[in-house]
Amino acid sequence: MDRKKKNIIELTRVGVDECRTGSHLPLRVMLDSVRSLNNVGSVLRTSDAFMVDQVIMCGITGTPPNPEIHKTALGAEDSVNWRHCPDTLAALRELQAGGWTVCVLEQTHNSVPLDEFVPVVGQKYVIVAGNEVHGVDQAVVDAADVVIEIPQCGAKHSLNVAVSTGIALWHFFSVLKP
Repeated sequence: MDRKKKNIIELTRVGVDECRTGSHLPLRVMLDSVRSLNNVGSVLRTSDAFMVDQVIMCGITGTPPNPEIHKTALGAEDSVNWRHCPDTLAALRELQAGGWTVCVLEQTHNSVPLDEFVPVVGQKYVIVAGNEVHGVDQAVVDAADVVIEIPQCGAKHSLNVAVSTGIALWHFFSVLKP
């Protein structure tokens, strides 16, 4: 069994330009007032890995170029399509009008456990993740098409926003990947 780590050439990744303009999954991420620039960078890097179409940074969420974002994005701020929208709810409604299914990551009454949510191939999805302290704004939760909750068992009541986004992205990627 060969367990030698692959070098950069053996990983056969595409370049930044090809990643930015190439094919993506019908999957977007919306960050609702995420305050940590390290979390923003981490979400960008994970979005690169899972072929996310776009990251939409809303409210107070910081945007590139920024050294703190770069610290965790490690260049993904250049390979992932992103934009800023000052109003999360307005951005959500715009996406819904364009046929995107909005999935909020939040703990609510009647939320759907992530492992029970099955993305449908051919549909377009947006995963909304929220502020590290307050989560996703209630008006955004109310306007979403579905609320998805990551089942947890520990003493803490939530996961880090970048971690929960990564878990959700993997779930969607595992179904929607080409």
